[in-house]
Amino acid sequence: MSTYNDYILTLSCPDRTGIVHAVSGFLLSFNGNIVDSQQFGDEEAQHFFLRIHFRVTADIQEAQLRESFTPLADKFAMHWQLHNTQTKSRLLILVSKQGHCLNDLLFRAHTGSLPVDIVGIASNHRDFEILAKTYNIPFHYLPVTNETREGQEARILQLVEELKVDLVVLARYMQILSNQMCVSLTGKAINIHHSFLPSFKGARPYHQAHARGVKIIGATAHYVTSDLDEGPIIEQAIESVDHSMTAEDLVQVGADTESLVLSRAVRHHVEHRILLNGNKTVVFS
Repeated sequence: MSTYNDYILTLSCPDRTGIVHAVSGFLLSFNGNIVDSQQFGDEEAQHFFLRIHFRVTADIQEAQLRESFTPLADKFAMHWQLHNTQTKSRLLILVSKQGHCLNDLLFRAHTGSLPVDIVGIASNHRDFEILAKTYNIPFHYLPVTNETREGQEARILQLVEELKVDLVVLARYMQILSNQMCVSLTGKAINIHHSFLPSFKGARPYHQAHARGVKIIGATAHYVTSDLDEGPIIEQAIESVDHSMTAEDLVQVGADTESLVLSRAVRHHVEHRILLNGNKTVVFS
């Protein structure tokens, strides 16, 4: 049994002198050892961001750390979170009829390369029910129409509560979430889409792009907000394409890029590397 516990402390607050000194002093009071520390001061917004991975002896309880840190956090008007690194984030994945992102996340979680527990898969289609069973993950078939959307979303939120979900991942879930749903999932839902927006909206974006002879395609992962596809961006990537490639070739390149970008965004989130900075994000590598 380990004699130490590792934690990650993240915080943001108005920038002023003494923040790092105060946090370091707090950790010293518990004989804490800093494993890794990253900080960023946004001069334009006059806001400070900090992520510290530290280690303390196992006899020090998390509740004790939280109680002791609270007065310091109040003093500097901090928005802060403390996470035990041994606690894996619990994911609920939403998917429709395109399974490349789902399959990638399942494989990464199964092999341990992505430190998460996927506790459920929900879909408005049955296409990936067998895939879910292969990984022994509960599959929730939740069909939706305009008339049943409110009830279907309520069931998703019920699953979030029942399964103690930390993060909802929209892995090519082709339904527009209601404003109420977006508000309920603020800061705990990530979406992935192609990076042609707003140029090629709607169905078959890669075919639209092929018809226009695009030379670069890509993908964007972002937090879900009520502003469709305009939430704070977490991760992006691009790939070059050329005139010799068919529309189907572009679809494949796009699928690979989407899978990679989404897995990176999920990793950033579950490793507590993302801090919100207004409509933007600070992502510590």
